[in-house]
Amino acid sequence: MATKGTEGTNNEQNDDILILCDRIRQVAFNLHTFLRHGHLEKVYENGLAHRLREIGMNVEQQFPLQVRDEDGTVLGEYFADMFVNNRLIIELKACNTLVNEHIAQVLGYLRASGCQHGLLINFGSPRIEIKKLIL
Repeated sequence: MATKGTEGTNNEQNDDILILCDRIRQVAFNLHTFLRHGHLEKVYENGLAHRLREIGMNVEQQFPLQVRDEDGTVLGEYFADMFVNNRLIIELKACNTLVNEHIAQVLGYLRASGCQHGLLINFGSPRIEIKKLIL
């Protein structure tokens, strides 16, 4: 529950993440319109990272994430496709359609990173698919 002093800050942070997601959605849509479907995932990753950097976003590609046990032991490592502005994980796909396993993958990345927000973007179908996930 937000206290009176932090309520405005929480609303501002929520607005900021929504604006960030909207900008990324538009850039991804424009990239898909230009490239269309049919390329490897890496092509879309590089294209999206390039375009996001062009508009001033901080983009880290193949961002390492560690899954830890309760005692801190590293159980495994993942690499999220992108980490944007130190607050949003983006996972890209280039497949016919998104399935539940793709959603589970992003939710696992969110839990492992402590990040609350993620985007799952599929460039592999004739119509781009974008899902916003919140932990």
